[in-house]
Amino acid sequence: MQKLNGMTCVVTGGAQGIGRATCKAFVEEGAHVVLTDIDEDAGQNAADALGCTFHKLDVREEGDWDALARAFPQIDVLFNNAGVTGFEDSLGPHDPENASLADWRAVNAVNMDGTFLGCRYAIGAMKAKGEGAIINMSSRSGLVGIPGAAAYAASKAAIRNHSKSVALYCAQQGWKIRCNSIHPAAILTGIWEPMLGDGPDREEKMAALVADTPLKRFGTVEEVAALCVFLASAESGYMTGTELTLDGGLLAGSAASPGS
Repeated sequence: MQKLNGMTCVVTGGAQGIGRATCKAFVEEGAHVVLTDIDEDAGQNAADALGCTFHKLDVREEGDWDALARAFPQIDVLFNNAGVTGFEDSLGPHDPENASLADWRAVNAVNMDGTFLGCRYAIGAMKAKGEGAIINMSSRSGLVGIPGAAAYAASKAAIRNHSKSVALYCAQQGWKIRCNSIHPAAILTGIWEPMLGDGPDREEKMAALVADTPLKRFGTVEEVAALCVFLASAESGYMTGTELTLDGGLLAGSAASPGS
């Protein structure tokens, strides 16, 4: 039996990477998926290819969320996936001493404000039924400090904490609306391609980038999508306010053998 049969699931940032893989997994599990993205062409193309409904959404804009609420007033699942690192248009600096306020605000507008607005929309769209699942995309960087990406790390830490606030609030109201955050580390998406290239040293570069990961490899978008299916489904019905990591053992500590 399909795990999400008949459910309406909204995914932000669904045109590529983890978002697209999760849309695909949700569709395969029987859900009606609303794929949203700020890029209208890419989003519509992805939705057409996967069998989803497309809705244009800039997660930073309250008016866009209001429009989504009018179009889809009742949903079962929201995956707040859309996010930025801050390095898309600016190479920095992004450290705590030299980062500009503009760069700081740009990252937090998407990651933190977008997640806040998404959670607020989801609560309104789920409370009539009294149940649902909110999945928030945090990061391994939301659990540890990242000196060279201060805004990104701070925004992802805020998402982790806000997820717990949302979970507790919904429980206080007597709703079975669950909210959990996921914390991937190095997942092989297009964001890595400029660093990896397609030359003969690609595998060597990949190995170097995950050298400190105990499992010595990148994670896949399908592995993240599988976790999202679990969190969206009744199988995780007793989980709320928690964080789940997909990091190849990175946060467990060092896999190196201690010296004698």
